[in-house]
Amino acid sequence: MTLKLNTEARAIHRVILNEIRRRLVLRGSEAYLERFSPTNEPEEIRRRQDYLRTGLSKVKPEMWELISNVEPIRFQRKFLTDRVLLVDESEVERAEALNLCHVTTSVEETREYPIVLSTLGYGINVELKPHEIAPELYILPLWENRRTLEALARIGELTGEGSVAPRILEAVNEFNGVMERKKLLESLDELIAEKERELNERIAEKLENFSLTLSGKELLSFLAQLREGNYEAIFQHFRGVEEEIIELINETENELSKKLKVAVELFSRDELYPVRVPPERIEELGKLLERELALERYLKAREMLERVGPLIPGLREELKRVHELDFLLAVRDLTEGFTFPELWKGGMAFLNGRHLFIENPQPVSYVVGRKPPEFTVPGSEGVKDESVVILTGANSGGKTSLLELITQIEILFHMGFPVPAERAWLEPLDELFFFRRKRSTYGAGAFETALRSFVRALRGKGRKLILIDEFEAITEPGAAVKIIGELLKVAHEKGFHVVIVSHLGEELKKELPFARVDGIEARGLDGDLNLIVDRQPVFGKLGKSTPELIVERLARKTRGSDRTIYERILTSFKRNV
Repeated sequence: MTLKLNTEARAIHRVILNEIRRRLVLRGSEAYLERFSPTNEPEEIRRRQDYLRTGLSKVKPEMWELISNVEPIRFQRKFLTDRVLLVDESEVERAEALNLCHVTTSVEETREYPIVLSTLGYGINVELKPHEIAPELYILPLWENRRTLEALARIGELTGEGSVAPRILEAVNEFNGVMERKKLLESLDELIAEKERELNERIAEKLENFSLTLSGKELLSFLAQLREGNYEAIFQHFRGVEEEIIELINETENELSKKLKVAVELFSRDELYPVRVPPERIEELGKLLERELALERYLKAREMLERVGPLIPGLREELKRVHELDFLLAVRDLTEGFTFPELWKGGMAFLNGRHLFIENPQPVSYVVGRKPPEFTVPGSEGVKDESVVILTGANSGGKTSLLELITQIEILFHMGFPVPAERAWLEPLDELFFFRRKRSTYGAGAFETALRSFVRALRGKGRKLILIDEFEAITEPGAAVKIIGELLKVAHEKGFHVVIVSHLGEELKKELPFARVDGIEARGLDGDLNLIVDRQPVFGKLGKSTPELIVERLARKTRGSDRTIYERILTSFKRNV
């Protein structure tokens, strides 16, 4: 069953959950946190503790960055337009239900597609299965998520559990060549334009360096042929440079052929300068490359999937597992230095507990109810397993913080988590109540609301821990003693455990001989006039409040006529000692 929490206890539970959530790296990891709602079943608490002991021992801080590199790998079906599936009439409905590509029963219809798949022995033979018709839909997500695969491989090493990711990586890296050609095809226009520019620069340089030198005799012969209309004589003087230009064009086309892995003849030989590539030739080449690339990509993906396919279920499990590791890392980060409590009967106790949300808190040890033999805190020798405790003492001494710490420890324990203490003994509860003092609420309405809440906490039976912070603050001290006294008597009669913060410890002790009164005391002022408080309660001793020390601090800090008044009050304190 779930541990029942009142409003203030639920607020502390939410803060703890948020502290874990903000440490999570991946979306979806929060699902693991939802499995740890506070429970009062001892066996379930033990099971969670065993699980976390094992899990927290496996996670390491260096996994944070690896987990942040993990992205979801989604294998989504898409309708592919670069292929056609040729089937028998009897297979049409089943083939179309796959919704992966165009389906036909006509051979004529297949001619316009780069990839022709068929169950009839025409084109590439396939079965009506998604991984045979569209293997790229499995391989491409893996190739695009190589960083995720690398992270999973390293995580497998760190946990010692291994991973299928290295084998998948080895296979999908073979897809690099295909994807490089796809990238090249996408930039085909830019590639050809660059080659065209480079070629024209080389031709221009060639023409700039060209010169025609003739001897006197050659010049007379050249002029005679020109008068006779023999233009061939002119052209033969330039034929050498023309051949050199054509050789440059051939070199450029050979370079493109090697790069594109297809025979290329793009540049016109009719106009040798400036050379240009007709747009229709670029379009024609693009279509040819697209058809060849589509077929190559399909065949490569199909061949790779035969090796990778059996590893995908294991990969899915690892992707789930990484969310679990993310959760465990967040828990470890929050609970570093914490300890798993021992299950106990008859109360709760802890040694050197540290408030979760106070910076550098003073460790505090405390016990309510049955005291464990190992609870050997100085001054606790007189503790008699009291189930009702009145906590008294200095203002700002840490009484409320102690109630918060008890609530934090109880909630973490019931979640199955380690708790912020050196050692702890805790009994599974049915209900946990924390009544925080509301400093801005006074009057009859506030008193009635608070009283109703306290009485509700005393209903029924079961294992209950009730924490109350200064109930008397909302009513008169005289009435508070009577009301609190009767409430605590009811709690004692029902076997509930109660810690109540009160400045009426002396009065309540007279009414409640079964209750223990603990005290937190201020010892003086430090050099900066701050209260020196030992936040460790003294068991069985009434804690004195701090008004005298506060008056002394004001007297020492204030100047002028106000200081005279503070000093007069301070003198009155000393006179009445």
